[in-house]
Amino acid sequence: MKYIVEKVNDLRELDIEELVQESEQEGYRFVTRLVNEFEDGTNTFNKPGEVLFCVKNEEDSVVAIGGINQSPFSQEADVGRLRRFYVLEAVRREGVGTLLLQTIIEHAKQHFKEITVRTDSAKADAFYRAGGFSFDDSASETTHILRFS
Repeated sequence: MKYIVEKVNDLRELDIEELVQESEQEGYRFVTRLVNEFEDGTNTFNKPGEVLFCVKNEEDSVVAIGGINQSPFSQEADVGRLRRFYVLEAVRREGVGTLLLQTIIEHAKQHFKEITVRTDSAKADAFYRAGGFSFDDSASETTHILRFS
């Protein structure tokens, strides 16, 4: 199957209900927070360097979403935070997550000196390490860091 990454300008124009429902069933609330924060304006991925991407399949359905914000945990504007990254279970292990992550990294290199993320999942740990991140839990809000040279 072929997948396409697209920049999301207005989340309200996308149907991500399947992502919301599945992530909730898996115990993750961050996709719901993405929707709520976009609707109330607290996070619309519109600060310098910020971007939200989605991945669509050949049927034009959204199968993954994720973006980067200026890190709310850093005083420095050039520290990015990987946010709201979710891939539907049905397309995991098909390269969708890697495609999305690499797109975000390429964008981030132009705007940030590093990207941080926090996860408590062993599968996500392996995924982020494979994507070039190093394990680093020296700060309570971070488990992985990708530094650009």
